[in-house]
Amino acid sequence: MARTERLIVTRFGPDGERRRPDELIVEEPMTIQLDGVTVSTTMRTPGHDYELAAGFCFTEGLLDGAPVTGVRYCATGPALDTEFNVVTVETGGRAPTPTPRLGTTSSSCGWCGSDQIDTLVERLTPFEPASAPAIGIDVLLGISDAVNATQQLFSATGSVHAAAVFDREGRILATREDVGRHNAVDMIIGARVLSGDGPAAGLGLFVSGRASIEMVQKAWAAGFATLLAVSAPTALAVHAARRAGMTVAGFVRGDSLNVYAPERLPAHR
Repeated sequence: MARTERLIVTRFGPDGERRRPDELIVEEPMTIQLDGVTVSTTMRTPGHDYELAAGFCFTEGLLDGAPVTGVRYCATGPALDTEFNVVTVETGGRAPTPTPRLGTTSSSCGWCGSDQIDTLVERLTPFEPASAPAIGIDVLLGISDAVNATQQLFSATGSVHAAAVFDREGRILATREDVGRHNAVDMIIGARVLSGDGPAAGLGLFVSGRASIEMVQKAWAAGFATLLAVSAPTALAVHAARRAGMTVAGFVRGDSLNVYAPERLPAHR
C-alpha cells in the first residue's frame, strides 16, 4: 500500500492558531531497470512499484513486444540495501537492450515538437473508428466525480494525482494514486501488463491535472482510445491525439467539458 507520514503542523484559521497532526504523502526516488540496465529514476509514492516499473517499460516502448517474465526489487543484492527503491523488470533478454539513461523522469520528458509525433506514429498504430468506439459525453461528464470517490490517498493528504480506467457505462475499474501523474498512469497500465490484460479497446483513461503529450503517448501505447483530463491538454498533446485517432476531453466542470480531439465529433457521438 502507498505510504503516508503523520506530522504535527500549525494551522491558522477562524478559531485561531492550533497544533494538530496532518497526513502527508511519502515521496521517494525509484530506479527502474530493464534486464539489469537502468532506464529511469522517478520520484514516486511507494506502494505499486512493480506496476510502475512494468508500466513505464511498456509505455516507453522498451519491451518491444517482449513479455515480462518477472519483476523484483534490486537484482544485484538485498532489497534492504537499496531501501526497496530499485526495481528490475525482467524479460529474460527478449527485450532489446536499452540505452542506459541518466537523470530523473519528469513531466517534460524531453518532448520537443511535432517530429516526436511522427516517431510515435512509426511505433504505434492509429486507432480505427470501428476498433475504438466512442464513449458517450454523458458518461464522460460523470467520470471525475466517480474517480474522486475512489481517491483514498487524496482524501487523506490532498497532494496526489490519480489515474483511472473506466468502461463505456462509466464504471471505474481501477484507480491508482501517486505524487506524479505519469507514475499513476504507468501504474494503471503496468497492472494491466502484469495481469495479462490485452489492449484497452472500448475503455477510457482518466488523469487528474492536464493532459500532456506524455499522457497521450501512454494512453495510445496501452490501447486507450479515450483520454479524459480534469484540466486542459497541451497543444502538442492535441496534435498527437488527432494523429492517433483518439478522443481527448478536458476541463470537466460539473455538466460541461471540452473535446479537443478529434477536431470534429461525428454526429452519432
